[in-house]
Order: sequence, then C-alpha cells, then structure tokens
Amino acid sequence: MKTVIIIALISVAAAAKLPAGGVDTTQVPILRQNQLNPELGAHNFEFESGNGILFQEAGKEGVAGGATRVGSFSYPQEDGSLVEVKFVADENGFQPDSALLPVAPAFPHPIPQFVLDQIEFARLEDERKAREGKTL
Repeated sequence: MKTVIIIALISVAAAAKLPAGGVDTTQVPILRQNQLNPELGAHNFEFESGNGILFQEAGKEGVAGGATRVGSFSYPQEDGSLVEVKFVADENGFQPDSALLPVAPAFPHPIPQFVLDQIEFARLEDERKAREGKTL
C-alpha cells in the first residue's frame, strides 16, 4: 500500500512539471537549410535551428556498396555548454568522436612477465596440438 502511495505522489510531481496539456508544442524555427544532390548516390545537407542545433552531413555511395557519410552536429545543453559530435559512417560502422564520449581507463598496472609467459606457453601448446591433429 505504501508503494502505491509513493508511486502516485511521484506521478503527480512529474506531471506538475509538464507543460499544460502534457505536450510541449513550442515550434522551433529553421534558420538555415541547404541541400545539394550533385549526382546519383551523393548528397550534402545542413541545417541550423532556432534552438541552437546545427547539423551537417555529406555522403556518397561506398566502394563496395552501401554508403559513406561524414558529418557533425552540435547542440546547446541546459548549462549553456555546447555538445559537439563529429562522425563517420561507412563499412566500418558508425564512428562518433566527441569529448563527451566515455573513454576506457588505462590499464592500472603492467602485466607481469609470468602472465605473458603463460599466455605464450598456451599459444605454443595450441599450435602443437593443431599440428598433431588433436582437438583443443
């Protein structure tokens, strides 16, 4: 019963923050928009909106089929800072580049030599078994 009351209070609090009618109907003007399709399979377009969103992309047909796309987009955050993302999308997939993307931490310590020796021993053992026709 307490859970139901807590969920109801959270729902009322969340609904109170929504604009009247529950949907934000503010229209955002497009300040600039350009599109160019110079040849079949190629394109270049960009736009800038009144709320600070900027998007640009150029693309063409890929060498082995598919498509290659290069572009960037940016938008302002609530704190006023600007998010910028550059990207390439091709046969290697979508590859974004941004200071906001997480980066894996560096390995905290060097790998001890005895561990490297054991890995090499296992590799050599697997090769030997493969030459002898034994299953792994």
